[in-house]
Amino acid sequence: MSLDRILIANRSEIAMRVTRTIADRGGKSILPYTAEDLTAPATALADEAYALPAGSGYTDAQAILELAKSTGAQAIHPGYGFLAENVEFAKAVIDAGITWIGPSPEAMEALGDKMSARQVAESAGVDPVPGITDAVTEASVVKEFAARYGYPVALKRTDGGGGRGITVLYNDDEVDTTPALDEFQTATPGTAGGTVTQILEKFITHARHVETQCARDTFGNFAVVSTRDCTLQRRNQKLLEEAPAPFLPADIEHKLVENSRRLFEAVNYVGVGTCEFLYTDEGDLWFLEVNPRLQVEHCVSEEVSGTDLVDIQLRLAEGQRLPQLKPAQGHSIELRITCEDPARALAPTTGTITGVHWPAGHGVRVESGIAVGDEVTPFFDPMLAKLVITGPTRQAAIARALRALRETSIEGLATCLSAHEAALKSPAFTAVVDGHEAAENYTVTTRWIENELLPTLIDENAQAAAASGAATAPVERREVIIEVDGRRVKLGVPADLFTATAIAVPVEGPLGTSAPVSSITQPLRAGRGSRGGHNAVQEVSDGCVTAPIQAIVTRIAVEDGQQVEEGELLVVLESMKMENYVRAPHAGVVELVGVATGATVSAGDVLLNLHKEDQ
Repeated sequence: MSLDRILIANRSEIAMRVTRTIADRGGKSILPYTAEDLTAPATALADEAYALPAGSGYTDAQAILELAKSTGAQAIHPGYGFLAENVEFAKAVIDAGITWIGPSPEAMEALGDKMSARQVAESAGVDPVPGITDAVTEASVVKEFAARYGYPVALKRTDGGGGRGITVLYNDDEVDTTPALDEFQTATPGTAGGTVTQILEKFITHARHVETQCARDTFGNFAVVSTRDCTLQRRNQKLLEEAPAPFLPADIEHKLVENSRRLFEAVNYVGVGTCEFLYTDEGDLWFLEVNPRLQVEHCVSEEVSGTDLVDIQLRLAEGQRLPQLKPAQGHSIELRITCEDPARALAPTTGTITGVHWPAGHGVRVESGIAVGDEVTPFFDPMLAKLVITGPTRQAAIARALRALRETSIEGLATCLSAHEAALKSPAFTAVVDGHEAAENYTVTTRWIENELLPTLIDENAQAAAASGAATAPVERREVIIEVDGRRVKLGVPADLFTATAIAVPVEGPLGTSAPVSSITQPLRAGRGSRGGHNAVQEVSDGCVTAPIQAIVTRIAVEDGQQVEEGELLVVLESMKMENYVRAPHAGVVELVGVATGATVSAGDVLLNLHKEDQ
């Protein structure tokens, strides 16, 4: 069976990545798009592109499946995110007679849920992070566990992924006040079961995040394409990855491969996937999860193995045998280029991209889905592109990555470029001290960016800003493209027509600082009472509590007429996969104003009114 017409249920750089492999194989790519992606590079690159119905999006399983049927798609490639791990969607695709490019729904169900994944690991003889596999709903259970294993501990939503759904607790008081336990049975749109549960694990603070890129065919042939290290993270989300994982003892690397094999065989996994682990200073190797899909960081494994992993996915979906893979050679580093501001603790930013320049040269690969004129909104992941840098050695790859960063510029909004540069120059990451590279010099952990790198960058940026002052961008006109009755029309409009008005709102800044900020994205402090997200206490005007950033309302934690105390949770917002907790700036009585869960709000929009009792 040859798959020649493939629908890609995704957008941006991963849609372009899959489109190119389909073209290399002589096939045709079909891409759904939303209004925001009308002019996106991925839409232009696909052989066929079709607008999704108004009001739908990339998680609208029914709309995407109907499009696949109407366009004669033989297969659906989900990419990552959106519907990639939706078991019910995978079942519906198969039931419709369309090939699902991924593992079976049964394997997805067993591994995609954190609770069942722990059970699979335990039955396969693979040690998960110490935790409670059963659903956790009571504070007393959390405290009893912490008394045995110590703080910090992590509550993890079983449907979580990509760093979301994790609440880290550091003491009994935080357990008593966390909103996470109140949400343990919150229905989440798009999940198979409709009811969300939470498990509890020890939160390992001093560890590396290592993983294996795996593949297995219908004949039982298994291979690890490469190991990877994904230790450099923020908000439990990866920012820099490399392959192979550096400075691993031989016995740990062997254990990684064997544990991964056991996990894949335990659920008869067929396809490409990733097994993730934590490796501690004490030499412990703890299983985290299996991602039953292609990962953002798959590119570094491709570079060191000379393998096209999307092509492998398509071959395995066609029922072919796993080809003979080459041993990893050289070293590759992936830099996720995100619209996050290092000067504000990597808070997400939005705006219009006014200029882009990518690096070039030997060993430099750019995976991007953006173009000049694109509007960056809070509705999608903050990643704009990936720089994949490869060299004969790790040090050569680091040097080349620094050169590539110097050639890279993105204008119109803040990005994480300076954070990458600082990381690549740090001896904690390079493992080079006094000109000597050694494993003992490699001291980064999964909390290193937040605990060590960002405080330095924030201080340096604050000093630079104070010295230079704020720059004002000139008013300009720009060209936009709209769709009228299915036809693309170009219009010239004032550039500020689409720009949200900046507002000055005092909020709690990074690392506990407090200062007025005039920006669409405010610096929000990750408070100890809400380590699963950022904590904002909004200043009010005439009793109005406003949104600090453009975001989506995911939870309204209060009722009309409710009496609240200062610091009590009011509303939860989500912007670019980051949760923001809006708390009461003072005690008072809540007056709701009609903002509903699922609504999109802009910076400065009124979320609710909070009246002091003496008013």
